[in-house]
Amino acid sequence: MTGPVLDPPDCPGPVPHPRPARVRVPDGACDSHIHVFGPQALFPFAQSRGYTPPEAPVEAYRRVQAALGLARAVIVQPSVYGTDNACTFEAARQLGGPERCRIVAVAPPGGPRDPDGWREAGVCGIRINAVAGGGPPIDQIGAAAAAVADLGWHVQLYLPRAALIEAVPTLLTLPTAVVIDHLGDPDPADPTGPALVALQRLLDGGRAWVKLSGGYIASALDAPWPDVAPTARALAATHPDRLVWGTNWPHPVRYRAMPEDGDLLDALAEWLDDEAAFHRVLVENPAHLYGFARR
Repeated sequence: MTGPVLDPPDCPGPVPHPRPARVRVPDGACDSHIHVFGPQALFPFAQSRGYTPPEAPVEAYRRVQAALGLARAVIVQPSVYGTDNACTFEAARQLGGPERCRIVAVAPPGGPRDPDGWREAGVCGIRINAVAGGGPPIDQIGAAAAAVADLGWHVQLYLPRAALIEAVPTLLTLPTAVVIDHLGDPDPADPTGPALVALQRLLDGGRAWVKLSGGYIASALDAPWPDVAPTARALAATHPDRLVWGTNWPHPVRYRAMPEDGDLLDALAEWLDDEAAFHRVLVENPAHLYGFARR
């Protein structure tokens, strides 16, 4: 008997053996943005999807954790699985469950069908991805937030910078916290321009967070991605208590030089002022946002 025919990947995979960062992370450090893909035989991708990644299972991510000294993770449901969160839930279980791994899921219209089960699995937020799709459209942000507000969950958004700038007035009225992915898609040609102003306005409202992740996506340069550093430094200077960091492993849909995860951690250290800020972004802030035990 033959198994299912698996679609070949159309984008490269991560560095298989990540090298350590130069900096040392504090105990309890959290990678607040990862994805897990496969195995496809158990968790087939959605037929309607924007890309086909290579498999990136839990055991491969454990090599990243070991190389960088990371203790906690947040798995973000990728668009290739649509609203079927089974792979993400199983990966979180394998990574230690809610004490060590939290989940940002993609919910069907109207919200999760089993919110208690989702909470028990470690879900603490839902995602809308207006870049790659695979879930609710951007005009459903308000409805998505209303569906999870009573659960105490946040809404995580991956938006192109123009859409983010336009959405800020709406986001300030939502009944939930809002988490913005990947530095808000900064403009490397104008890293302190309108996109940063929009982020600062959103953070000034007191209920938003920004992930210092995926800077390499917008950057026109290679590591340490200096053209997006001004955005990160400006956010760290004004709102250090509203920032978390993530690798975005396994870096899906990356066609240029695949980032070394150690370089991402070293870039974070360069963006932040001091050791206290480094500890805050890696340990204290994710503990507060995702509900991990305080260290």
